[in-house]
Amino acid sequence: MRGSRLTLGFLTVGFWTLASRVLGFVREILLTSLVGPGPVMDAFVVAFRLPNMFRRFFAEGAFNAAFVPMFSKKFEGGDDAERFANQTLNVLGLTVLALVGLGMVAMPAFVWLTAHGTYGDERFDLAVGYGYVVFPYIFFMSLAALFSGVLNSVGRFAAAAAAPVLLNIFTCGAMILGAVVGGNVIIWLIWTIPVAGVAQLSLVWIATERAGIRLRPSMPQWGPEMSNLVRIAIPAALASGVVQVNLLVGQFVASGTEKAMSWLFVADRLYQLPLGVVGIAVGIVLLPELSRRLRAQDDEGARNAYSRAGEFAMMLTVPSAVAFMVIPLPLVSVLYERGQTTSDDIAAIAVAVSIYGVGLPAFVLQKLLQPLYFAREDTRSPFRYAVVAMVVNALLAFGLQPWMGWLSAAIAATVSAWTMIGLLMWGARGYGLVARFDARFRSRAWRIIAASAVMGVALWFTALSAAGALHTPGWRYLALLCLIIFGAVVYFGVGQLIGAFRLSDLRKSLRRG
Repeated sequence: MRGSRLTLGFLTVGFWTLASRVLGFVREILLTSLVGPGPVMDAFVVAFRLPNMFRRFFAEGAFNAAFVPMFSKKFEGGDDAERFANQTLNVLGLTVLALVGLGMVAMPAFVWLTAHGTYGDERFDLAVGYGYVVFPYIFFMSLAALFSGVLNSVGRFAAAAAAPVLLNIFTCGAMILGAVVGGNVIIWLIWTIPVAGVAQLSLVWIATERAGIRLRPSMPQWGPEMSNLVRIAIPAALASGVVQVNLLVGQFVASGTEKAMSWLFVADRLYQLPLGVVGIAVGIVLLPELSRRLRAQDDEGARNAYSRAGEFAMMLTVPSAVAFMVIPLPLVSVLYERGQTTSDDIAAIAVAVSIYGVGLPAFVLQKLLQPLYFAREDTRSPFRYAVVAMVVNALLAFGLQPWMGWLSAAIAATVSAWTMIGLLMWGARGYGLVARFDARFRSRAWRIIAASAVMGVALWFTALSAAGALHTPGWRYLALLCLIIFGAVVYFGVGQLIGAFRLSDLRKSLRRG
C-alpha cells in the first residue's frame, strides 16, 4: 500500500503537471507565432522572469524545504498544524507585499541588473513597462505556494498540481482573443498574468478549506516556531536564489544578442516538459513522504520511497534527454516554425535544446536528491553546493562567451547542473542506507539507459528517412506524432524485454491506489 500510494501521488502530480506543460507549449506556440523572437518578446521574457524568479526564491524554494517538513511533522503528530500554517501565511504575506512595493519602485534597476544588454535600446523601456504589470503576480503565487504545501503535506495533490494549469488557460485565451479582435497581443498577455494569479490562489485556498484546514489573514505574530522556520528557510531561499542567479547570468550573457533571450526561453520551455512532469512530481511527493518516514524512524520505508522515486525519474527522463539530443530540429521545427518565427530562429533554438538535453537528467536528479537533505531540515548543505555550482556557471557563461556567444549560457547551465549532482551525492554519503538506492533500482537503472540508447538510434535513422514528411506543411504534424509514438514503442518494448521496468507493476499500483 505504501508503494502504491507513492506511485499514485507521482501520477496525480505528473498528470496535472503534464496538462500544465502541454498548455504551456500552446502558450509558447501562440507567443512565437503571434509575436515571434525579437525586441517585444525579449522584453516580455525579461519582465515575466522577474516575478517567477522571486517566487521560486521566496515561496517554492524556502517553503518546499522548510515549511513542508515542519508542517508534515506537526500534522502527523497532532501538534496544531493549522495554527502554525496560519502564522506562516501572515508572515509570508507581509514579506511578499513589501517585496512587491520595492519592485514597483525599483523596476528599472531590476531590469538593468538582470538584462544589462537591453539598456539603451527599445527592449529596456518595454521590459520596465511590462514589469510594472506582471510583478504583483508574485504576491498571489507566493501565497498559493504555501496553500499548495499544506495540501501536499496532507496528501491532497490534485488541486495544488492543477493550479498552474489556470495560468496557461488564461494566457492562451487572452492571446487568442487579442488576435481575434485585432488588439496588441502582448498587452492582452501581460495584463492577464496577475488575473491568473488571483485565480490560482483562489483554487488552492478553496481546496485547503475543503481539506478541513481553515487559514485566515491576520496580523503576523512572531514566536519560536517562526524563528525556527526562518532559520531553516533562509539557507533554502538562498539555495533557490543561487539557481535563479544561474538563470540570470544566462539571461545577462544572452541579452547582448537580439533574439537570444527569446531563443533560450523557448528552448527552456521545451525541456521543462519532462522536467516538470517528472522532476516536480518527484520533489512534491517525495519530500513529505520522506519527512513522515524519518519521523517514524522507518529507514527502510524511506529508502524504498527514495528508490522508487529514482526509478520513476529515470524511466521518463533518460529517454526524453536522448530524444532532445538526437532529434531537436524536427521537434522545434514542427512545434514552433510558423508565423513570426523563422527557420533561422528554429536552428538556433534547436541547438540550445540539444545542449539542455545533456543536462536534463541532472536537473531532474536535483529534485530527487535535495529532499534527502530537506527532510532532515538540513538546508545549509544544498546551499553550499549551490554556491559552488553558481561559480562554475558564471565562470563558464562569461568565459566561453567570446567563443560560443549566447550559447555559452546553455552550456554553463548544463555543466553546473551536473556539478550540483556530484556535490549532492557526495554530501549524502553520511545518511546511511536511506540515501542509497536499493538492489532493484541498481538492477534496473543500466537497463533503462540501454533501452534509451536503442530508442535514440532508432529515432535517428527514422528521422532521416522521414525528413521530407517532417518538412511538408500539414503532414509534418502527423509525421512528428508518428515519430514520437515509434520512439515510445521502441523504448517501452525494449525496456520491458530486458527488464528495465515492468508495466504490470505500474498497473497493479494504480489498481491498489
